[in-house]
Amino acid sequence: MLNRIKQSIKELTMLEWLLWICSILVITVSFMLLKDRSYMTLAASLIGVTALIFVAKGDVLGQVLTVVFSVFYAVISVSFKYYGEMITYMFMTAPMAVLAVISWLRNPYSRTEVKVNQLGKGEWLLLAALTAAVTAVFYFILAALGNANLSVSTLSIATSFLASYLTFRRSPFYALAYAANDLVLIVLWIMASIKDMNYFPMIMCFVMFFANDMYGFINWSEIKKRQSKNE
Repeated sequence: MLNRIKQSIKELTMLEWLLWICSILVITVSFMLLKDRSYMTLAASLIGVTALIFVAKGDVLGQVLTVVFSVFYAVISVSFKYYGEMITYMFMTAPMAVLAVISWLRNPYSRTEVKVNQLGKGEWLLLAALTAAVTAVFYFILAALGNANLSVSTLSIATSFLASYLTFRRSPFYALAYAANDLVLIVLWIMASIKDMNYFPMIMCFVMFFANDMYGFINWSEIKKRQSKNE
């Protein structure tokens, strides 16, 4: 396992190193600016951006780290009564990441790269229907729980489900769905930070997530082209 991790790190490009280091610096500096610091928030953010670097490469290590991030993030979300985020990450994102680990391991292109998949029209229609159903169900659950910022949290669930499903199915569009989710979460944590500035690092966390996810879409598009040429 240690050799596998070393191999993944070794294959990072200069751009990926710069993006990773920049993400870590931005998150850490924003954390250090606060008087009351939550080390769990810092840990979750650093694990999250690290996961995204490897997911962007199509490396299953990123999915393993996503499971860990989901647990940390769920605990943080509960502290501000963002029950939707807790439920989403503990009972949807984390399990879907586990399924993605299995799917990616079963569909390798190389030792550290998954085979990119292309969804058909039928599956896109199915995904749209599933997303609508999941979002509707969660809306009523969150309303009953008294979730803070209900409308934004509901939108977060929709984008999270899209992203999780597309990641599991190895589609390059997973990154655009996660980028949309990042924008929703930036708004969500701005709302939280207005009441408690200790949540400010979460804003910067998802700003860097957005940058990483946009890179992920670009890189997966290139990976898809390269793999298609070699088939």
